[in-house]
Formats: sequence, C-alpha cells, structure tokens
Amino acid sequence: MESLPPNAEVRLAVAQCFRTLSTSTDSKDIIPALQTLHSYLDEGPESGTTSVQRAEFKRAHFTRTLQFLVSNIQADWLHGLTAAQRTELWDGLFLRGPPEQALLVLMEGIGELRPCTNLNHLVGITENFLRGGRLADLLWSFCLEARPSDSPQLRETLLGRIVALPDLTANRLHPNNRPLFLPQQYYPLLATEMLTALERTCQALKDGTDCSLTFVAQTFGKVCIQGHSGLMLSVMAPRLSVYTRSDMVWQRVCWKLLENVPQRWVESVLTGLVQAVSGPDALGRIIGNLVLTNKKAQYVITHKLLLLQYKYETRVLRIVLGYLAANRERRPLLIQVLRSVSQAWANPSAVKHTPLEQQLYVSKALLLCVSLLKDSELQELRSDLLQCMLGGMQSHLDSSVVRIRRVGMVVGECLSARMDISGTKLKFEYDQDEETQELLSLMTPITVDEPEAESVNRVDSPPDTNEAPSTQNVSSQNKSGPQPDSDLDSDDELTPYNMSGDQEISEASPPRYLRDCLETLISSEDPVRVELSLRVAEGLVRKNVFATREISVQLTKVLLHMEDKYSIKGFLSLRQATMVALIVTDCIQVTQYLTTEFYSLNYSLRQRLDILEVLALAAQELSKPITEKGNSSIGIAASTDLTPYPGDNPVHWRQEVEKRIQSKTKRLRKGATQPAAKATPNRYAPVAGHFFFPLLRNYDKPQVTFDLLGSDHLVLGRLIHTLGLFMHLAVNAPIAAQMGRALLDFVWAVRYHADQMVRRGVLFAVCSVFLSMNSQNLLVDLSDQLFETRTWLADVAEGDPDADCRSLAIQSLVLLDKSLKKQLQDQQALGLET
Repeated sequence: MESLPPNAEVRLAVAQCFRTLSTSTDSKDIIPALQTLHSYLDEGPESGTTSVQRAEFKRAHFTRTLQFLVSNIQADWLHGLTAAQRTELWDGLFLRGPPEQALLVLMEGIGELRPCTNLNHLVGITENFLRGGRLADLLWSFCLEARPSDSPQLRETLLGRIVALPDLTANRLHPNNRPLFLPQQYYPLLATEMLTALERTCQALKDGTDCSLTFVAQTFGKVCIQGHSGLMLSVMAPRLSVYTRSDMVWQRVCWKLLENVPQRWVESVLTGLVQAVSGPDALGRIIGNLVLTNKKAQYVITHKLLLLQYKYETRVLRIVLGYLAANRERRPLLIQVLRSVSQAWANPSAVKHTPLEQQLYVSKALLLCVSLLKDSELQELRSDLLQCMLGGMQSHLDSSVVRIRRVGMVVGECLSARMDISGTKLKFEYDQDEETQELLSLMTPITVDEPEAESVNRVDSPPDTNEAPSTQNVSSQNKSGPQPDSDLDSDDELTPYNMSGDQEISEASPPRYLRDCLETLISSEDPVRVELSLRVAEGLVRKNVFATREISVQLTKVLLHMEDKYSIKGFLSLRQATMVALIVTDCIQVTQYLTTEFYSLNYSLRQRLDILEVLALAAQELSKPITEKGNSSIGIAASTDLTPYPGDNPVHWRQEVEKRIQSKTKRLRKGATQPAAKATPNRYAPVAGHFFFPLLRNYDKPQVTFDLLGSDHLVLGRLIHTLGLFMHLAVNAPIAAQMGRALLDFVWAVRYHADQMVRRGVLFAVCSVFLSMNSQNLLVDLSDQLFETRTWLADVAEGDPDADCRSLAIQSLVLLDKSLKKQLQDQQALGLET
C-alpha cells in the first residue's frame, strides 16, 4: 500500500484526534489524542514526526486545533484531567506553537466567552503567554526573512491585537482585569520583548543572516501613535542609548527600525524619542541621519517641534538643536532652523496673536540656535540676525505685556553680545526672575550626554553682600579710629548716646495753608520747599474742604503737569495720593476736568495713564465706607511705592469676581451670627456717571498726538479696564443699567482686538456688567445683545490664545447663565403666585 503524502497524512491524523476528543470520554483515549497533537510541535526525531509534517501542521492545522480546543472548553473530558495534565497537554498547545496564531485565537476566545471559569482559564493562559516571552518569539518570527509570506490582512489584524491588548481585555474583563494587562505593565513588557527581538536581530546579522524589521517598526509606530510612547520609550531609550554607544550593528539596526516606521506614525515616534533620550548624542546614535533621508522626520524635527508646538521642556529644545549641530551633514538644517525661528520671533503679528508661552518657547529656541553657531557661520548670518534683533525687539517692546517686553530685552542683549557689533553691547534694565535667568543661561551650550534639567535651571547666585558693608565699615573704622596705644584721653567707660532717630533740621518749614502749598509748587525753585509742600499737600486737602474746593482744579492741573525735577523720594506716589484726595474732596469739578483733559491735545501717554489711575483709585475710595476720623487723615501717600494699576494683574480681577460671586451666594448656618455692620452712605453711586460717561465721549476721534483705536492700544486697554472698574463699583446704583448698556456698546467694537491686554479689558468689562446689573435688567435692557454676547464668549473661551482671556470668558459665561437662570426662576414663581 502506497504511503500518503505528508499533507494528507497530517490532515487524517488531526481529523482522527478531533473525532476522539469529540466523542470519547475515557481519559485513555483523550490523553493519546492530545499527545499526538503535541508531537507535531516537538522538535527532534524522538517526536515521531518529520520536519515536513511539523511544518504542515503549523501552517494548516495549528489554528484549527486551538479553535477546536476553545470551542470544547466546557467538555467533560477537560475537567476530568488532572491539573498537571491540563497544564501540560491542553495549555501547552497554546504556549508552544506559532505565537501569532496562538495570540489571535486567545484574543478571539476572550472576546467570545462570557464571564465564567472558562474565561478565567483562557485569561490565565494569555498571562502565561506574555510572561513566557512569547511576544519576543512572535516579533522575532516576523524578523526572519525565511518566514512564509502572509496576507496583509493577517498582519493588520495581528498588529491591532498586539497594540490594543490592554483595551480589548479591559473592555471584556472589567472590573476583573488582570494587572499584567494594564497599560502601565503591558507596554513596558512589550518594550522589553521588542528589545529582545532586536537583540536577536543583531546577533543574526553578525552571523550573516538577513532579517526584516518591518513588522517590529509597525508595532513600534502604532503603539506610539496611540499615545503610549512614554511607557515604551522609558524602557527602550536608555537601553538603546547604551547599546549604540559602542556597537555599530546596534546603530544600524536602530536606524533601519526608524526608517521602516510608516510615515503616518513617524511624528509620534520622534516626539516620544526626543523626550525620552538623555541627550543629543544619544538621539544621534539612535536615529542617525534620519532627518536627511525622511521628509516627514525633517519636518517634525526642524519645524513642528520648534514652531508649531510649545509644550516641551527646555531640555527637549537642547536635545533637538544639539542633534542638528552635532554632525557636519546636519548643520545646514541648523542654519535653516535659525532663519525660520528668527523670522517667527521678529514677526509683529506673531507677537500679538500667539500665546505668551509659545513666544517664550520660540525665544529659547532662537538663543539655543545662536549659542550653537560657529564663528564662521555667525559671520554669514550676521545681517539676518541683526535684522531679526532690531525688528523683533521693536515688536516686543511695543507690547503692553510686561513679560513680553522683558523677553525682548533679554533676547536683544544676548544677540548683541553674541554678534559683538562694533564692540558695543545692548543693556536694558529689567527685573531678574527665573524666566530671565533661564533665558540667559541658554547662551552657554551644554554638551554632556546626560539629563540637563538640573544644569539648565541652575543659576549662579550672586555673592552674598549682606555682610560685606558691615565688614568694610568695621575695617575702615579700625583704620581711621584711634589706636589703643594713642596718647589721647580715653572715654571708653562712657555709654555713647543713641542718635539713630535724629533728623536733620531744615531751615524751611512746611506750608500750613493750601494756597501757600499751591504757590510753592507753581513758582518755587527750592527743592526742599517743593518736597515739603508735596508731602503735606494731601493732608491739607483732606483737612480743609472749603479751601480745597476753591483751588481744586488749579492744583490738579499743576500736579498733572508736574515733573520730578529734583528726584524726590516717592514723588509719583505723593503726587498720585494728592490728586486722589482732590477728587474725593471736590469730586464733580476735578472729575470733569480730568475726563475732559484725557482727550485733549499735547498730553503724553504717561499723563493719560495717570489720569485713568487717579480716577480708578478715587472711585475705589469713594465706594468704601467712611472710616473713623482718626484714620481719615491717613492717605494713600503712606506707601512709598507707586500704587499698581489694577489692570496690570488679571489675577486681582479674578479674585474680585470670585468675591462678588461668593457675596451673592446664600449660605445657611447655625449658631451666633456677627453683628450687623453700621449703614454708611455710598459716596460713589451719586457721582458714578461723572466718572464713566465723559470717558466714552471722544474715543473714536484720533488727535494729533493720540490715536486710541490705532497705535495707542496700551491706553485703550487701561481705559477699558478703568471703565469696567467704574461699572463694578456701581453695583446697585440707579445708573448701573444705563452704564452697562453703554459699556457693552463701547467694547463690542474692539472685542476682537489684536492686543491681549485690550481683550482682557473687554472681558473684564463684560464680567463687570454681568456682576453689577441685576438679572431683570439684563434680560429686559440687553435682551437683543445677550445671544450674540454669549456666542462670542463661547468662542473666546475655546479659541483665544491668551489663557487669562479664556478664564475671564468662562467666568463671564458662568455669571450670565446664573443671572438668566435666576430671572427665569423668578418669573416662574411670580406666574405661580398670580
């Protein structure tokens, strides 16, 4: 009788085993059938099978065998086996054959079975599959060129199962998922298995065997695109950095791995890699010259990471730019990056419309690029850098945001110092903080291939000079004082008189009358008399109300035009406090004068800002309860520094808004309550219109030296902040509804202004309207505008580049919704009563 061909023989043997397992219940028949199936997975002649038969079984019958076992997982014969027999004969079939087929069948079985003991059995086999290194075997099987060709559909399915295994098991096993299937454990395990497959690839290449990294690269890319690059690369990047340090084969394997990553996943791989590597040298060893051969990689490294995204740490910028500068072939890309970054930094539109965080990020990239340039490259780019420095500094210094101006100063200083133009260097005066110190430290390149966060943030602290003056004074006193052996009489036993509180006696005396004070400020050239008059002016104004009202406008005019010719200490705060006292004492006349002069000709921007600050401080004082007489003479001049303008600090306004929201919230509590506060008249409510409406009169008429809607956006932002403050202080005033309508009409035209300070002012003004107007007036007087206003606020809250604008827009939306909800509830309650 002729022998059957190997494929037919294997097919008949497997079919016979299936019949036995389906029909028999005797373990004497079950165990030999399972052992027969096992024999096709054993290697060596003792198994009783040939290599051809084993290959045919793995190719055509292994998946069917596993599917048959899963479909009969509830059979009586399986539960009749001992635990050892079940582990060896049943579980062993899943753990010994082709790993890709076993994984697919296991995942299919987990997806189909209902929660029961059998499902737990399959889950346990899957855990053993992962712990036993079968993922490494799976990846390695795809690395061998001798592997039989499989269909693209099979690869795609297998790829999805490997990458999404935590999601698939979580959806099926929740809430009884296994710890090994959680992303925090699974993806580091997958990274370790991938490194094992790469290590086998390196050894095979050294032995002369061809390998393919296509499937491993696809797996790597798909894991990264799904957001797990951090977990993978936290394991892979340090070990790849060590392996590639001295082994060229490892370097070539890493380069080939990244070359085979599909284009649509290159970005996620590179962004994860630059955050995980320890330095630019490690990045260069791992990815090689990928930026020169892969257009997508070049776009990500030279453009997207530097100009379109700004969430990364300074260390990432150092790694990316250091990688471009480390190789002669990649240095032209560094020059290209410098040109694009300098253009972005100097672009006036970018300074106005991009978030502050992004501008700071671009500034760091620019300084790092310049610090990495060679002298010869610097000479070639001298004209471009000079143009960037001049144009960019102008754009930054024109900004109304202090941090943007400070960044422009620091970058200008660094660029001028690096270019060394004619031996002169720019020098600005600005407050030193962590941000400026970090920018300055970027001019010192760090080439150590180690984590650089500590060295970047380290700033050399200035020498402690607190004790130096005292030491020098002691030494000078010792030198100039009498020596112990001098012949002079000694009075060491006498206690020296304490003269630390003595004051120098001045021949001039402060004026006692307000008119004398005014005459001194107008005509005197004596610095001492002018200073004394300025220091007592506020007290005289508050004590002599009738005398003040006679000359209030004249004295206000003198103070508004007064300059600090004699360098008087605290000049600005003294002048400001006196002008505030004049408004509080003679409110209508002085307010009419200042609001008229705000739009007059030949005033500097500083004077117009002074008018707004004084009006704002006076309105705040008038809105507060009247204090006792003992404290009424203590004015604003008690402080030596200029009172900060409220609009400079948006956090202050957020606190004010929160305070008003809390004040409107009803709280129920038990226990003793505080005594009721004494009622005092509100001095601001009757005169609120005198502060508010004149400032809306001529805003759209450009003057010779003043263009509120044009280039003078700093004053426009302060004006809107001030009007919002007036509105905020007018809560419960009869004129509040009229002020709210006028303010919304005014700010509506500039709600999309390019300057972020103006937009902040607009949002604060809108927030003030919603806080100060009751819900009934909002719904009745502003019904036509509320829908458009709400839509605009939603757009700002979602898409404005400034974080403070987004926050203020959200607060305004909350206030508007609360007011409308309250009004609707009141109307429903009124309808039920009637």
